Amino acid sequence: MKAVSQDVNIESLRDEIRRHEYRYYVLDDPEISDAEFDRLINELKKLEAAHPELITSDSPTQRVGGKPREGFVKVAHSAPMLSLDNAYSEEELRNWERRVHELTGRKDIEYVCELKLDGMSLALRYEDGKLVRGITRGDGNTGEDVTSNVRTVRSVPLSISPEKLKKAGIAADFEVRGEMLMPIASFKRMNEEREKHGLSLFANPRNATAGTVRQLEPSITAQRRLDFFAYMLIASNGSRTGEDARRSTNTDSGGAGGDGPAASPRTSARRSTTIDFGGAGVPARATPGAIFSNHWETLNALDAAGFKVNPRRALADNFDELWKFIGQWEEKRESLPYEIDGVVIKVDNTALQRELGFTGKAPRWAIAYKYAARAGITQIENIHVQVGRTGKLTPVAELKPVPIGGTTVSRATLHNMDEIERLGVKIGDWVEVERGGDVIPKVTRVIDDKDHSRGHKAFHMPEKCPVCGGHVVRAEGEADHRCVNQKCPAKLRETILHFASRGVMNIDGMGDALVTQLTDRGVVKDVADIYKLTKAQLLSLERMGDKSAQNVLNEIERSKKLPLERVIYGLGIRFVGERTAQFLAEHFGDISTLEKAGEEELQKVEEVGPRIAKSIVEFFAEPKNRELVEELRAAGLTLKGKKKERGTKLAGKTFVLTGTLANYTRDEAKKLIEDAGGKVAGSVSKKTDYVVAGADAGSKLDKAKELGVEVLDEKGLEQLLAASF
Repeated sequence: MKAVSQDVNIESLRDEIRRHEYRYYVLDDPEISDAEFDRLINELKKLEAAHPELITSDSPTQRVGGKPREGFVKVAHSAPMLSLDNAYSEEELRNWERRVHELTGRKDIEYVCELKLDGMSLALRYEDGKLVRGITRGDGNTGEDVTSNVRTVRSVPLSISPEKLKKAGIAADFEVRGEMLMPIASFKRMNEEREKHGLSLFANPRNATAGTVRQLEPSITAQRRLDFFAYMLIASNGSRTGEDARRSTNTDSGGAGGDGPAASPRTSARRSTTIDFGGAGVPARATPGAIFSNHWETLNALDAAGFKVNPRRALADNFDELWKFIGQWEEKRESLPYEIDGVVIKVDNTALQRELGFTGKAPRWAIAYKYAARAGITQIENIHVQVGRTGKLTPVAELKPVPIGGTTVSRATLHNMDEIERLGVKIGDWVEVERGGDVIPKVTRVIDDKDHSRGHKAFHMPEKCPVCGGHVVRAEGEADHRCVNQKCPAKLRETILHFASRGVMNIDGMGDALVTQLTDRGVVKDVADIYKLTKAQLLSLERMGDKSAQNVLNEIERSKKLPLERVIYGLGIRFVGERTAQFLAEHFGDISTLEKAGEEELQKVEEVGPRIAKSIVEFFAEPKNRELVEELRAAGLTLKGKKKERGTKLAGKTFVLTGTLANYTRDEAKKLIEDAGGKVAGSVSKKTDYVVAGADAGSKLDKAKELGVEVLDEKGLEQLLAASF
């Protein structure tokens, strides 16, 4: 009885968490705080850890789990995902609407208007109400299985209760198609993080979405906070759905049928079992399965089932109404939390959809109206340099003010010197400027014709930072110039936050709000100033009481005892992460020796190549960075460590790890091999000496056997390591 009772408790808790997920991620109307939600998740994790036999695949704790994938499996679509024809003007749209009337012989045609979300199409398959497969569009006929990544997206239901499906009029087995996208806020946050770590930036949210969905590590997908909007419903295997539909068969393949959720008064009387099609990706001419009598009801059914359906949609009785919808959202598109590039218009009645059919590549009953690029032509009056929070220098064009899309634009980014050279931009040039929804305007081309004179003053990136006068460097093979002075005011806040973060100096309490106050008020001008803070200074800040101030001071004092590798990591040297900092500390033993090391000596350190070595040398070549080190020394931080001699018997040997080891994590096994002088690679080749295979080993094991590479199990690895010391 106790086991049964525990089962009930766990399922009840799961249902509560699912309800809160739905309110937060779908309705955007949370009932509880983030802290309370985290408490519920942690409570469920503890219960499942105590009773692993009760863990289910659709539990909220199972959104991210398992080892990284080694590749994506190709999967055939149940029906092809095709594209829509585009209209770029009122005339083209009127011609499409006229053809719809001519082909049907009907005057009274209603349309559904939906925002054209700028993301990527996905198909989600459900069996018995549970998510079993997530598939990318691919070439339209075959996509890639990205289920493990799709499961991390909180607006995608892992399971839907029979009660909800019945209320929505949807059978237990079905497919949903929709648009996966990255909200603008998530896109900006992700690019800021990538810039901070010296990684290339994504050009726009659409590219970022595609790159994220195809990540081999689901936890990375989870961190990037994607969103999913459903726009289409297909019944499994072409079967009808809904109570009445289950009594018959149909070779069509499509959405769900039966009485759906309550629709608007305009649609409630239009009930029959016909076909339906979805959004920007649509199935082929093979009529997809039995569903509702119109597209509007299908969207309502998806909503009732718990999917996120875009509320910014409308029914239109005629061209004037749909054109009004298009105009409204062109004006308001920048107020949206995600990117759109137009409006999708569909004939609502699915019987008419079937009658209209397809052209060679697209449905005749739907079209995408694409908004025109928001651009204008103006002259560059000057170019100045802006220093970002990570020290990146960005050239910005100062423009003659020009109206673009209802806003007067007077500045536009030129990104970097590579872009300036590609465009051939000079001060005084006339240029085309395009305004995007989530970034400052950008220069797209130089106007070179008889009506626009060319400029004659070339721009050169400064050798000294315009904010602090520190050295400006450009790493080989990179487009960006950066200030390497860690005391630069432009990058101070990010520098302090990094230094104080948990994985670095672990100064608990020194979060975003406190650091912002300290830097804005000029109390802290570099990381060394942290160790000069007094209680009086802290008490002068907002929301800072005596106990909180003392706790921060205690944390600062404790951080002085952290080892050398933490300090090296905290300095914020470009390309030097936690692991590299550890190798540097073990190799040099103290920061003074590291400061004086040349590129050749640095490249003797494990995992330090030419790029990292050059970055370290450039960092310590800046006098202000050496001053900072001395200030940290005076503050009492640990700047000496213990040199570690690594084993040599595995020197020159390359290992590849695959599968799950019983007694070691991947990182632990990797460290053991590297401590013995070996090297761990990510893929198997002829140069691989050993493949270490654990449980559920994947394609790397097959590759090893094919190439004749020696395969070790966990015990074999331990024996090899024991012999290497």
